[in-house]
Amino acid sequence: MTEYRAPIDDMRFVLSHVAGLDRLAAIERFAHADAATVAGLLGEAGRFASEVIAPLNRIGDRVGSIRSDDGVVTTPPGYRDAYRRFVEAGWPAAAFPEEWGGGGLPWTVGLAIQEMVTSADMAFSLCPMLTYSANELLISHGTDELHALFLEKMVAGQWSGTMALTEPQAGSDVGALTTRAVPAADGTYRVTGTKIFITWGEHDMADNIVHLVLARLPDAPAGTRGISTFVVPKFLPTPHGTLGDRNDVTCVSIEHKVGIHASPTCVLSFGEKGEGAVGYLVGEENRGLRSMFTMMNNARLSVGLEGLAIAERSYQEAVAFARQRVQGHAVGDKEPGPSPIIRHADVRRDLMLMRSQIEAMRCVMYRNAGAIDLANHHPDDAVRAAESELAGLLIPVSKAWGTDLGVELTSLGIQVHGGSGYVEEIGAAQWWRDSRIAPIYEGTNGIQAEDLVARKLPQREGAAIRDLIASMRADASQATGDLAVIQKHLAAAVDAVESATDTLLALWPDRARDALAGSTAYTRMLGTTVGGWLLARSAAAADNAEGFTQSFITAKSATAMFYAEHVLSTVPGMLATVTAGADTVFGVAEEEM
Repeated sequence: MTEYRAPIDDMRFVLSHVAGLDRLAAIERFAHADAATVAGLLGEAGRFASEVIAPLNRIGDRVGSIRSDDGVVTTPPGYRDAYRRFVEAGWPAAAFPEEWGGGGLPWTVGLAIQEMVTSADMAFSLCPMLTYSANELLISHGTDELHALFLEKMVAGQWSGTMALTEPQAGSDVGALTTRAVPAADGTYRVTGTKIFITWGEHDMADNIVHLVLARLPDAPAGTRGISTFVVPKFLPTPHGTLGDRNDVTCVSIEHKVGIHASPTCVLSFGEKGEGAVGYLVGEENRGLRSMFTMMNNARLSVGLEGLAIAERSYQEAVAFARQRVQGHAVGDKEPGPSPIIRHADVRRDLMLMRSQIEAMRCVMYRNAGAIDLANHHPDDAVRAAESELAGLLIPVSKAWGTDLGVELTSLGIQVHGGSGYVEEIGAAQWWRDSRIAPIYEGTNGIQAEDLVARKLPQREGAAIRDLIASMRADASQATGDLAVIQKHLAAAVDAVESATDTLLALWPDRARDALAGSTAYTRMLGTTVGGWLLARSAAAADNAEGFTQSFITAKSATAMFYAEHVLSTVPGMLATVTAGADTVFGVAEEEM
């Protein structure tokens, strides 16, 4: 397994020339997030990820987290110390408001830091990632009392957070959950029920674990309209910020998973020992999904980032192997004798498919984060509205397209290794195993595709997606020289996306099943096209970019060219699948399946 090296130059480039770091730094609260300051910060974060977190990855995979008979979960050797150093260095707090002890950086910069931590060790990264989402929910919907009890410790990372949604009988159908919350005389609630698949639901790294739990009040309406959100901590906090009594939350078991073995995925029982676990209501009664979706959007972008981050790690491993593995004489190699396999055309194609799509994902996800920051903080109402719509469109794309690619590209990384890639001792297979959960996390990718087609495309009667298409088309019509080749493929892809969009909008909602049958293909189509559009912008900006070597600039343009010819060129062929309807999807009778 090779050492991880954070791709700092590409991160800096994308932040400055795609994500809009200059626009964010022009906002007063982010004035300290100038390019030079951010570059220094990324360098330090990259060193920390490479030197402190990445060395844990292999032992975390081999040993995993272990649950004892009394419900205590012990993380692999080195994890507690690394997490302590992570907290002491201030990394969990970097992108949160200064009023809660945060660094006050844009979420976009926080996402870049998060990418490095995830590439270094995805299992480790899931603990702070879920805490970030819990923080967002509490900041947006918690009372002053809840803020005082929990936020400072959670922002610092001293206390971690979880999302406790899923139940055995209610997977993605959240409306079917049965966990109950009964009001108590002291204004708190007593929560009883079982939650499954709770990532980092029990562990020994943080001093306290704060569960964000969906539950029903005794008189709650049926379905999703009757769900409320509660804070249920492992230890009850005192008014002085210290830890009080142990709450009635028990880790019944942890799952034995395909990958991310160091991340304990728990079955949690609330109220197993008595009248119920103590919980605190967040937001309004029976409006829990509204508050939960505050954390879901950022969580979905973070999960999409997992596809990018793990693919980056797999790519670095594959390139290192291809440089040192010698086999056969490559056609066109001017040096005599056997060649490193990186000189064979098909291996180089595999590596370029990985590299170009990783760069496209980074562009889309950083731009998505930039849109979230601008939507939340830009002083102009019109800008906030436009960026909010763009963020809404890109969230399901980032999550679904990004995580599907994560699986595909880590599989391609194994292919570059040949037979040795299938051997666990080499390490290449771990990236695929770790990546496979991401298309399932935070709403499966099919749910993301349905969200895009059923909720996001109809915004303003389709005007939001048409604004995005118009922006891509404008860039596709302004290229000259070498960029004209990129823009030719971009223009064809945009035409196909527009045609597919028109068809889906015409089908929805009267022929909803026909529209949804094409939703997954449409999500990939849109993600591939937006990625190509932003890479085209990158190539156009590269010649005038300062602070980068000439080899970096040349590679940036060459990568965009490859993506256009080998990836973006496939988009028009997706149109038939998107618009085919549901007849053949349901063409085989259910009993014959």
